[in-house]
Amino acid sequence: MIGKLTGILVEKNPPLILVDCLGVGYEVLVPMSTFFNLPEMGAQVSLLTHLVVREDAHVLFGFGSMLERAAFRELIKVSGIGPRTALSVLSGMNASDLAQAVAAQDLSRLVKVPGIGKKTAERLLLELKGKLGPDLGVGASPANDAQSDIQQALMALGYNEREAAQALKGLPDGVGVSEGIKQALKTLAR
Repeated sequence: MIGKLTGILVEKNPPLILVDCLGVGYEVLVPMSTFFNLPEMGAQVSLLTHLVVREDAHVLFGFGSMLERAAFRELIKVSGIGPRTALSVLSGMNASDLAQAVAAQDLSRLVKVPGIGKKTAERLLLELKGKLGPDLGVGASPANDAQSDIQQALMALGYNEREAAQALKGLPDGVGVSEGIKQALKTLAR
């Protein structure tokens, strides 16, 4: 629902920050990896977000990179891992470290994260295996920036990663972004 926020950083109280977007203040929970890279108070900040809607609250989580947000989204798919635990994991290690730990099935790196015990770490390793690669396993790795832009545009239009990746396979090499989007949409419409 809310995919990105750009505004003025008004408050920093880890892990919560307040971003003023044209007079509306958004409280956003961020992992420490994002928190340490925030600009000074009063400066403009731009965050990718993930909105979690619960019966008793709407909670907005913010991330400094697409990889971080993708890792968060994979983490919350794991049974027994909620958004707060996923945030804790990403505060204890960055997204690429998490991908390396899962690829190496390194239990010891995960149990060092506060709030992650041995059983939870084992479940994470089992359920995330093959889902967190160099590009965090969110579909096929785009070969270049144009393909990446085309894939992001398709996902913004509501297609999932698998559908977007399938559409990319049918595109000729070196196709431009706008032409690539048109061709991909024609492919997906069939």
